[in-house]
Amino acid sequence: VPGSWASVAYPSMKPLSAWVSDLMERLKFIQSWIDFGVPPVFWISGFYFPQAFLTGSLQNYARKYQLPIDTVAFNFILRTEEWTKLKSKPEDGVYIRGLFLEGARWDSAEG
Repeated sequence: VPGSWASVAYPSMKPLSAWVSDLMERLKFIQSWIDFGVPPVFWISGFYFPQAFLTGSLQNYARKYQLPIDTVAFNFILRTEEWTKLKSKPEDGVYIRGLFLEGARWDSAEG
C-alpha cells in the first residue's frame, strides 16, 4: 500500500492488490448495511476499529436491562450453522464472523 494511502487508511500488511480487494469487501459490507438495514451477522474483521463495535454491543445490552456497563461482559456461544444461514439477529447480543485465532486452531468436528 503506498505510503500516502497508508497514512489515511486502516492498517494492513497486505500487498496493494489484496488490500484493494479487502477494501472493496469492506465497502460492500457497509453499503449493504445502508441499503438493507442492520445485518443479522456482522463481519467483525471488516471494521476499522472493532473494539468500538464490541463496546457498543455491551452498551446496548446494559441499557436494555438497565445494568451498569461495568457489570456486563461477553459470553460466547459458538454456532454450528454457516453464518449465511443466520437470517435474523439474536434477541440479545450480536452474531459475528471473521474472528481469527492466533497460536491456536479450531476443530469444528470436535466443537
